[in-house]
Amino acid sequence: LYTTNCLMPPKSSYADRVFTTEVVAFPGAIHIDEKKDFTPVIEKALELGGYKEDQTRTGINGGTKVTTGFGHAAILSHANTVVEAVKSGAIRHFFLVAGCDGAKPGRNYYTEFVKQTPSDSIVLTLACGKFRFNDLDLGEIGGLPRLMDMGQCNDAYGAIQVAVALADAFGCSVNELPLSFVLSWYEQKAVCILLTLLHLGIKNIRLGPSLPAFLSPNILNYLVENYGIAPITTPEEDIKALMNQ
Repeated sequence: LYTTNCLMPPKSSYADRVFTTEVVAFPGAIHIDEKKDFTPVIEKALELGGYKEDQTRTGINGGTKVTTGFGHAAILSHANTVVEAVKSGAIRHFFLVAGCDGAKPGRNYYTEFVKQTPSDSIVLTLACGKFRFNDLDLGEIGGLPRLMDMGQCNDAYGAIQVAVALADAFGCSVNELPLSFVLSWYEQKAVCILLTLLHLGIKNIRLGPSLPAFLSPNILNYLVENYGIAPITTPEEDIKALMNQ
């Protein structure tokens, strides 16, 4: 049951098991309207039954568990714990590794980047690019998971709220926080997220695996000079550079 955007054309082999609601729809798919009568979905599920034996599905990295639910309200409900962990030195850095996924070579950069983040750092993530690494077990810091899944592209607002709240807690600007943005570029929606971050004055963003097509040399030079935006290099080099900023 698709409740939001990013629905690709379903194959005929499973099109009869695709349902839509809210703002998403697709020709031929049964749409659940505003009455929210999910009977067709329930009947199809009962008709299909289930697997005869338990099945194990793994993520890209072989993990079998994904923990979600770290929206900004959930994270900020533990703001005191986060702030104290930063003040004590238990948390030395935050990385927002987010953005859209794609099949282009170089996407494995984000998996390697997250794997190599220091054990005293927190990784916040959102959007579909997180599926490159959200099955990794990075452990915890003071009871807080090192990897926090904040949702999809549409939840970028939540990540900004966390950054602003942390800046308020420490009496500094977002750019003065031990926080780095490493974004995965793919499609149009990412334009809105990038422009929002630039409007807020966020600097030193890393962007990859390739720069957006609309970035002419003049625009790129402006962003480099005024915002410190830069293309990704290697996980090792970028982590070292970001940790020392």
